[in-house]
Amino acid sequence: MARAIWRKILEASKEEALLAVKLYNEPVFSRSLEGFVVHMHLAWLYLLQAQLVKERVEFRYPDPKHKGRYLKVDGEYQTWDLAKTAKHKWSTQNPVRANLEFFIKLRNRIEHRHTGRDEALAAAIGGQSHALLLNYEKELTAYFGESHSMANMLRFPVFIGTFTEAAEEVLVKLQNDLSPDLRNFLAEYDASIDSAIRDDSRYRLKLRVFLEAAPNAGEMALQFTRYDDLSDDQKKSMDELKKSGRVLVREQMRPVQNKGLMRPTQAMNRIAEGIPYKFNSYDFKLSWKNNNIRPLGGSPHPERTREEFCVYNDTHNDYLYTEAFVKYMIRKCSTKEGFLEVVGRQAKAKKHIGQGKTPTSTR
Repeated sequence: MARAIWRKILEASKEEALLAVKLYNEPVFSRSLEGFVVHMHLAWLYLLQAQLVKERVEFRYPDPKHKGRYLKVDGEYQTWDLAKTAKHKWSTQNPVRANLEFFIKLRNRIEHRHTGRDEALAAAIGGQSHALLLNYEKELTAYFGESHSMANMLRFPVFIGTFTEAAEEVLVKLQNDLSPDLRNFLAEYDASIDSAIRDDSRYRLKLRVFLEAAPNAGEMALQFTRYDDLSDDQKKSMDELKKSGRVLVREQMRPVQNKGLMRPTQAMNRIAEGIPYKFNSYDFKLSWKNNNIRPLGGSPHPERTREEFCVYNDTHNDYLYTEAFVKYMIRKCSTKEGFLEVVGRQAKAKKHIGQGKTPTSTR
């Protein structure tokens, strides 16, 4: 029964996503962005609910007056909204969650305060909109499998965008015409999130397009190239073109600066000092393994970390941990339930002073 339920929810999610994109790409629909935001909100909600059903996680609110029962509103069970579901799914410092929360707030503003046509706002948040859809596709296929991909149903739209100078000027003018309240909202939200999230393609996608001669028969008209796959000369040329705003897709670069970062021992000791339970090198290792903070040793792509928590140091071939990771671990591991969730084993209370020592080294 649970299998049938999550499959129905998943299909409803995909239908909402398809409708959202259809509305977004409809040139004569004056409220296309509003339609896109509302239906992508539902698509994400149903996608995450399908996961919760599949994992048998209870997301109905219990009825405080009747033990064993759940709250109902107009005959329907009251369940987690998208904001609460996203908090359950991702940590605070996560670009996907930040992107979702941006659109949750924008949806409330559109529904209750914003009136008028959407062109200016659509031009201003095009990067976030594309990221919202691509994040959805990635989450959909990563969790439920490649067979659920919508790549064969959603194609790159035909548009002029910034392919001509006149079109580019129109888009710039549109952004300048954005109403003061929405301009303030965009600025304030960007200022409220960490710069690493703000620059992450999962929060705001930045596409740079390079036009070339028509492809030969049988070739894809649209091709994507990773920046890291280019030769040194090609990278130099693309970096020069970047200054003018017209290049190709460039993968988000991982931060490698050491400022504000901690070695494993430092991070572990900070966590151990900040929680009421024993926390040693083995617990530290379990934490990054169980939460996919960094790749396992020997990975061909050591740089693919959860960069809000950990970055790869190419010079020393090791990993450094962020203040956000330490704070996250202290917050989670301050309770027995949270400790079990992130470490994967039961918490043990610290011994009294003189009966034991705090660990001081790890790898």
